[in-house]
Amino acid sequence: MKETIGLIGSGNMGEALIKGLLMSGVASPAQIMANDIRPSRLEYIKEKYNVSVYSDLSGMISRCHVLVLAVKPQDVTGTLKTCASLLGPERLLISMAAGVTLATLEGLLPPGSRVIRVMPNTPALILSGAAALSRGAHAQDRDLELAAEIFNAVGKSVVVQEKVMDAVTGLSGSGPAYVFLFLEALTDAGVKVGLARDVAGLLAVQTVVGAARMVTEMNERPAVLKEMVTSPGGTTIAGLHVLEKGGMRGLIMSAVEAATLRSQELGKGG
Repeated sequence: MKETIGLIGSGNMGEALIKGLLMSGVASPAQIMANDIRPSRLEYIKEKYNVSVYSDLSGMISRCHVLVLAVKPQDVTGTLKTCASLLGPERLLISMAAGVTLATLEGLLPPGSRVIRVMPNTPALILSGAAALSRGAHAQDRDLELAAEIFNAVGKSVVVQEKVMDAVTGLSGSGPAYVFLFLEALTDAGVKVGLARDVAGLLAVQTVVGAARMVTEMNERPAVLKEMVTSPGGTTIAGLHVLEKGGMRGLIMSAVEAATLRSQELGKGG
């Protein structure tokens, strides 16, 4: 990547992008700039990653080809109003603000502005994120490629139509919390049947990590891999029977649906 990238907001997700871009070699420190309203945060980012930092947003924007909006959704309007005149069609804006639509973003910017909307998730903090990208009305193919390159540096990305962004939020955006809850329950179950908590926790985490890797590395559907573990009349089918009776499959589907509906409500200001 030859473009310069500016982070408008350098919180956890902004830092994750800086870390991923540098570790992957997608960008050098000289190509990355960071802005934040907290001087202590900028001092930390400068010291840890050796990138340029700016308390003056306009000064940073004038030096960048790509701007990544990494502020809270409620701060988007105020932030963009202070610098909209600098964010014309000659610069690409990538927004990570959850629930803020492309139409809203484009409405705050000069006509013809190029915008990409992204829904990332928290595992990006350890370079294992999942992100969905949607292109705005004036975004070009190269803009989408740039956005994908940036977010592939902190995990994996897919391109989707904006109309399914709420579904992405319900699945991968909220999904880590579902997995954490499952891990917590699996650990507690181990304690209940006699394991020490540290042993139960280690076994639970490694089981989930290993199972996920099997799906990605063996390129098999989860249903097929489940059958590999489930022998006739064995322990696994006994446990699966209890989960099915309790409606685990339906509960997960309902959780994703509920989170999707809530994302739709938040997008409408609800």
